[in-house]
Amino acid sequence: MAFAGINYLAVVVSALAGFLFAALWYGAFRRAWLNAMGRTGSEVTSRGMRLVVPVIIAVACSLIMAIVLAGAIGHLGPGQVTIRNGVISGAFLWFGFVFTTIATNHAFQAARPSLTLIDCGAWLGVLLVQGAVIGWMGV
Repeated sequence: MAFAGINYLAVVVSALAGFLFAALWYGAFRRAWLNAMGRTGSEVTSRGMRLVVPVIIAVACSLIMAIVLAGAIGHLGPGQVTIRNGVISGAFLWFGFVFTTIATNHAFQAARPSLTLIDCGAWLGVLLVQGAVIGWMGV
C-alpha cells in the first residue's frame, strides 16, 4: 500500500477546528460537566491563570492528535484522503483508543457515567471534525 502523505496545513487547521469544537462542546455542557465532576463553576474560575497551562497542553495534544490522524488517513493510500474516509478513520480511532481509554480510566476512578459520556462525546466530535477537515483539504 502506498502512503498518500500529510498536508501539514490541514493538520494545523484540523487541530484548531478540533480544539474549537471541544471548547464549544464543554461550553454547551458546562453545567452537566461540572456536576459530573462534582465541582462548581467558581472552583474552576477561581483557578485564574492556572488554566493557561491546561489550554496550552490541550492545543498541543490537539495538534499531535491531528498529525497521527493525518498519518492514519494517509496510510489509506493515494486518492483515499477524502472527507468520508477522514470521518470514518476518526470514528474508528476514537472507538478503538479514545473511548476505551476514557471508559477504563473513568471506571477505575469511579467517575460518574455522565462524565464518561460528556468526555467521550467531546473526543468523538474532535476526531470527526479533524478527520473531515483533513479529508476535505487532502494531501
